[in-house]
This record gives sequence, structure tokens and C-alpha cells, in this order.
Amino acid sequence: QVQLVESGGGLVQAGGSLRLACTASERTFSSLAVAWFRQAPGKERELVAHINWSGKTTYYADSVKGRFTISRDNAKNMVLLQMNSLKPEDTAVYYCKTNNAWGQGTQVTVSS
Repeated sequence: QVQLVESGGGLVQAGGSLRLACTASERTFSSLAVAWFRQAPGKERELVAHINWSGKTTYYADSVKGRFTISRDNAKNMVLLQMNSLKPEDTAVYYCKTNNAWGQGTQVTVSS
């Protein structure tokens, strides 16, 4: 089972930026597709972005398209989520996932 660790969350004002990182110690991580999900209080967990193993294919939820960018550095066993033009509705706990493994989540709070 791949162990995932998210980092980079925090408090930011609306319009600001944050960059989240998802890292794994297992080398197999570089051969796996990875997704970022988020869950706001009282809401279901939703898919935010997805990237295939090579980084050549990505997917974004409509709500973040044009503002968020998912990328990966397989040499560092890392997947990044660059979040720009943040809105208060982006406030949530953000999780990375690969296969059946989830990270512990990192809190993102956007103040208005």
C-alpha cells in the first residue's frame, strides 16, 4: 500500500495562491495515476484534478478549470496542485489519492 503525505495547505485571502504537494516513499508512485479530491464541511468529497502516470493527461473539475494546475515530478515521487485565484468556496480539506490509498489531508482556508 502506497503511503501518501500532503502538504502546503494554509490560510490565504481570496485571490491568493497556494501550492499543495503529495509525496510518497514508494517508487511505484511514479507509475500510478494520482488525483486530488477535496471535502468541505457538510459536503461530499469531490474530485478536483487528476493526472496520469506520465503527466501528459490531466483532468479538472469545471469549478477549478483555468485556476488550478496539476503536475508531477516522478524523479521526486511528487504530485503538485498549484491553486491560483482562490475563492472562499475553495475552502476544504484537500486529499491526494492513488489506487486505494489516501493521504491524511491538508486544510485550505480562503478568507473573503
